Amino acid sequence: MRWLSFFRTIHAKLIIIYVLLILVAMQLIGVYFVSSMKNSLTSNFTQDLQARAEMLSVLAEQDLSGSDGKMEEDSVESLRARVNNLFDFSGAEIQVLDASGKVLITSQGSHADYVGRKNTQTVVSRALQGIRDNEEYMVDEDNVRKKVVAKPVISQGKIVGAVYIAASMTELYDTMKRINNVFLSGMLIALALTAVLGVVLAHTITHPIKVMTRHATEVAEGKFDQQMPVFGDDEIGRLSVAFNYMTGRLREALSQNEEEKEKLSSILTNMSDGVVATDDNGRVILVNRRASAMLGVNENEMTGRHIAVLLGIDPEETEALYSGSSASTLLQLEPAGQDEPIVIRVTFTPIHRREFGITGTIAVLQDVTEQEEMETTRREFVANVSHELRTPLTTIRSYAEALDDGAMAEPQLAERFVGVIRNETERMIRLVTDLLHLSRLDSNEAPLRMQPADVMEMLDEVADRFSFQMKQKHIRSGMFVEQGIGKVVIDRDQIEQVLDNLMSNALKYTPEGGSIRIEARRNSEGMLSISVQDTGIGIPKKDLDRIFERFYRVDKARSRNMGGTGLGLSIAREIVKAHGGQIFLESEYGQGTCTTFTLPMSSEGREAQ
Repeated sequence: MRWLSFFRTIHAKLIIIYVLLILVAMQLIGVYFVSSMKNSLTSNFTQDLQARAEMLSVLAEQDLSGSDGKMEEDSVESLRARVNNLFDFSGAEIQVLDASGKVLITSQGSHADYVGRKNTQTVVSRALQGIRDNEEYMVDEDNVRKKVVAKPVISQGKIVGAVYIAASMTELYDTMKRINNVFLSGMLIALALTAVLGVVLAHTITHPIKVMTRHATEVAEGKFDQQMPVFGDDEIGRLSVAFNYMTGRLREALSQNEEEKEKLSSILTNMSDGVVATDDNGRVILVNRRASAMLGVNENEMTGRHIAVLLGIDPEETEALYSGSSASTLLQLEPAGQDEPIVIRVTFTPIHRREFGITGTIAVLQDVTEQEEMETTRREFVANVSHELRTPLTTIRSYAEALDDGAMAEPQLAERFVGVIRNETERMIRLVTDLLHLSRLDSNEAPLRMQPADVMEMLDEVADRFSFQMKQKHIRSGMFVEQGIGKVVIDRDQIEQVLDNLMSNALKYTPEGGSIRIEARRNSEGMLSISVQDTGIGIPKKDLDRIFERFYRVDKARSRNMGGTGLGLSIAREIVKAHGGQIFLESEYGQGTCTTFTLPMSSEGREAQ
């Protein structure tokens, strides 16, 4: 397996390619060279035989030119001597034949029995027919390859015989074999050198690639501190430079990406709105901490859930929000662990990709509970102000029309009508005055004039102002100031307004024979606690949570008849809050009410007005 993996590498492939290229080139060169060499040697060998045969035919002409082509004994011996001396060469048989094809002379003693016999080979027959170009290739019974040449002997235009030469080609083929061996040895040496050079050359190419591969792996693992070495000024060197440049840019890009990711994570974590991201199927893939708190669900539990199920949205409304045809919707949720429901505005923004369309959705969750409450309060405030102003205005208009219609002529009736108009006008003035005072408190336009004030003295003055009214209703009064409470730094005029409001409410709703008690103590938190307690009709529990709202009345008709504007407790709350204290009310219906407010014993913790 290791060798198989090696042969799959570029290193091995380059070596194999180099070796195969040299092998193919040398094979082509060898085939051409050997073929050319063989043709050249064979051609030379044949031409030599042709020349010898031609020369022998000329020499034999003199000896065969006798009558009827018969030779004398001396002529035969003379021709045999010339053949043996002039044309003797290794591995060749020379025959001289008469006109009938009978062998007259043979150069090989072992073939002496051929003399007198007829040579029936084709080349001989062709030569006796006068054809000069006769040659053929043959393999004898000893498996020896031979070249055969035959030439006619012509004397005075008449064929008087033939010359036959059969030469062995063993030496020629031995020479070709030696040449092939030399060529094969050279080719093997060349292949070995090529393989070595291929290894060296392949190493020069693959080594930078291996180094680059290692560095690329390290870059993929997030290691950007190492530089790729540059191995020269060639293509690989330029690739190394480009790789280092790419690594630097990638490091910068990832650094910026990490920075942006950290910023985005910080923004998502700390933003006041909830953010929920979904995929194209509506499954939650990202949620920030604020959204988890709003929905009362753990972040891990939200991931993978469908946002429509998570928010409790109808499928039709969900499709409209996903597609962007509906911008936002208001939902009322009751998160786990919270006592009261919250109102959130959910705004959906589809995520578009150029080639794939909508690939997800971003849902932004805004807690608009306080805004909705303020909007509701504003509407109620406008309605209450309109109602409070409309009633006295209607009364004034009615009585003014009555006076205009003739009631002025009756003094007693006119005086009563004018008195009603005066009372309604004063009521409107009180209402507008309270509204202006409350508006200044809301906008911090009523600065506190902080001065030391004696608590006992202030409470005595308040009790004195209401003593006459309490005597008229036979209401008993009481006051208690804890020992050690002396002076506190407050805006005495505004605190007296709070006390006057509380005493007025206690006096209005306490029947004859009841009692009202004022107490000043230091509570467990070290603050001054002033309470006004009565034995009046009390307040139902369902109204306790809204008693400090503007224009809120427990019994609207009776409160209006008593001259109240419904703003007294709201003004008291704002004044106490401006001093850094709190006001709260305890009551049992039919058993009385106790209203308590706290003030800091020093100026610390108060809001600067």
